Amino acid sequence: MSNTNPPPGGFGPPAQPPQQPAPGYGYPQQPGPGYGYPQGGPGYPAAPPVGYPQAPGYGMPAQPSNGMGTTGLVLGIIGVVCSVTFIMWFFGVILGILAIIFGAIGRGRATRGEATNKGAATAGLVCGIIATVILPLLGFLLFASIMGGLGAAS
Repeated sequence: MSNTNPPPGGFGPPAQPPQQPAPGYGYPQQPGPGYGYPQGGPGYPAAPPVGYPQAPGYGMPAQPSNGMGTTGLVLGIIGVVCSVTFIMWFFGVILGILAIIFGAIGRGRATRGEATNKGAATAGLVCGIIATVILPLLGFLLFASIMGGLGAAS
């Protein structure tokens, strides 16, 4: 025989340890492995303090922005719309002058490499010129032609 220590009674397979009933039937629940991270043991080190110095070369570089060019574009578009409506041409001229200023500053920054949207700055500059010079000039020529037509008819 290969089994030298038979169970009590002498015959059959070796005795199994008694099984416990399912928890919740009057027996305390055994703590199981659970889910998530283990509570004890070594872990990751804590995050560095807020003012911790960074090594050189790391971190994000500052993104160049051109708020002046965008402002010039927006003012130029609004100036053109105001100049087209002949009732508000005065506001169109003022906004056109501001669009020329902001567009020129934004274009200079884009040329130096401090900004990225040279096209928007150029468009603001052009819209400012249209709102300040061309549309008021066309309005003046229209007014003069109407007045000249009325004077010739008399």
